[in-house]
Amino acid sequence: QVQLVESGGGLVQTGGSLRLSCVASGRTFSSYVMGWFRQAPGKEREFVAAISWTGGSRYYADSVKGRFTISRDNAKKTVNLQMDILKPEETAVYYCAADSSYNPSRYSTDWAYWGQGTQVTVSS
Repeated sequence: QVQLVESGGGLVQTGGSLRLSCVASGRTFSSYVMGWFRQAPGKEREFVAAISWTGGSRYYADSVKGRFTISRDNAKKTVNLQMDILKPEETAVYYCAADSSYNPSRYSTDWAYWGQGTQVTVSS
């Protein structure tokens, strides 16, 4: 069992940056793949990025490659998402997710644990 709490959302102008953080509870954080998803109003939840247990492998949606960076600190039980050059269409609630699978999935239904989400608004 793991509980996730996100922070770092807010309002930013087009082209700006935000850094999201997710803190996990539980003793086995290093055994979970971690991911970030987002959901805009009226749209399905979509994959943004994921990172392997050790942080050695990182995965990104094509739309964010080169602009977003996912990282984790297993000692601090945190996973971060650095978001640069943000676009208005990336306005959404961003969710942290965890799963005990070996390979992270791009499908939200495959993830077992979710945070409550943090709002990111990119103004044009």
